[in-house]
Amino acid sequence: MTTIEIWLLAVGLAMDCFAISIASGILLKRTLWRPMLIMAFFFGLFQALMPLIGWACASTFSHLIEDVDHWIAFAILAFLGGRMVRESFKEEDCRQDFDPTRLKVVLMLAVATSIDALAVGVSFAFLGMKSVTTILSPVGIIGFVSFALSLIGLTFGIRFGCGFARRLKAERWGGVILILIGLKILIEHLIQHYG
Repeated sequence: MTTIEIWLLAVGLAMDCFAISIASGILLKRTLWRPMLIMAFFFGLFQALMPLIGWACASTFSHLIEDVDHWIAFAILAFLGGRMVRESFKEEDCRQDFDPTRLKVVLMLAVATSIDALAVGVSFAFLGMKSVTTILSPVGIIGFVSFALSLIGLTFGIRFGCGFARRLKAERWGGVILILIGLKILIEHLIQHYG
């Protein structure tokens, strides 16, 4: 994967964090730096750790499925992206029943929004990222982007509220990005193999 693709992938993965952060900002109603930084930190941390865990687990058996690894990477990214796009069409009330200032809630949200990143880590192993040094840059970028977009989402939620969140359709765009990256990976591998 190129650096630009990794940044786009990071943005796509961070859209769940961004959407939850907007909802949290709506609940906060005013800038509270400590809970905002804690939420952004844990969102970034879990978004970075999950791909690392997925990569570590999958890299042990990736050599067994080298012939179909590009199909698996495509399927994972297309599934995640498709699910994000489908979820973006659901009509949801912006009022959420959670307290974004409680650490237990923040940790639960951080884990919930980072499950997709675990699957992306699996796809990294299938894309030939064989050593820890090759995976550190992507997971660092994913963590940083998730942290930054979480802070931005919190700020947007505080300043603009629910109407802005609905118009932005962040989750839909994140899903489209993941699907496009999956397609690019598949097409490149097919061209290399059959071209």
